[in-house]
Amino acid sequence: MTISMTDILTYLAAFLLYSLVGWLIWRNIYKKSPLQSQQTESSPVVIQYVHHVMILPLMLHAFILYQSVMIGTELNFGVGNAISLIVWLTALIYWLSGFFSRYQGMQTLLAPIAGVAAIAVILPLIFPSLKPLDNTGFPAFKAHLIVAMSAYSLLTIAALHAALMTVVENQLHHPAAHSFLANLPPLLVMEKLLFTIIWVGFILLTLTLLSGIVFSEEVFGQPLTFTHKTLFGFISWGTFAVLLIGRQCYGWRGRIAIRWTLVGFIMLLLAYVGSKFVLEVILNR
Repeated sequence: MTISMTDILTYLAAFLLYSLVGWLIWRNIYKKSPLQSQQTESSPVVIQYVHHVMILPLMLHAFILYQSVMIGTELNFGVGNAISLIVWLTALIYWLSGFFSRYQGMQTLLAPIAGVAAIAVILPLIFPSLKPLDNTGFPAFKAHLIVAMSAYSLLTIAALHAALMTVVENQLHHPAAHSFLANLPPLLVMEKLLFTIIWVGFILLTLTLLSGIVFSEEVFGQPLTFTHKTLFGFISWGTFAVLLIGRQCYGWRGRIAIRWTLVGFIMLLLAYVGSKFVLEVILNR
């Protein structure tokens, strides 16, 4: 993959836009001010404005992903592109949540998310794919990959959301005088959003595993082989299945739900991103 000066400038523009959004939110929410009362009145207006500006780096990031992943009829999907896509989807979901009144406080999370996205958007430059994926000429493979990455991305977001809920729960027992966490929605609302994300991610993960089993010949060009990726993929699926059954039948919530979410995510991380990082970065394959 050849990187032109125009491509570098595009990456740089997205990096700077994300950084600007993160800085503006940080300055108006996290930074302490002696004129706190005045800041409290003006911050919501500024945050609403910055929330709309966030569409610019998101659109530019989407364009970068399209350009770096699509190579003619083939797909270039290395570890840099994979992480970049996951972070972009994370930013997109939290940005969209800001348009719903019950999730209005989620806008404050755009500061750290924008900071992470600023780094993620340039990862394809740091970890470029050595070669396009095999069998990408098959339409079945492209459909399988799109569903798989959507599942991995959503369940990654669920894990991040669960970690945030842990911090919020701890904040309830140890309140601070000045904390952005006070602007977040109630814990029960965040928990409902968590399980919505898990349900959608679980359905997509189920379709990913089924398509890999039933259409292995069409998707991968060979019969199904049992690898560590397959093993951890099924362990992750089973973990999320138990969590959703426990939620439905026994009302699991709070810390037990968070623990199961994080365990399922770790299994998924070992199944996909872990293997790609070892093969592409460490083993240079």
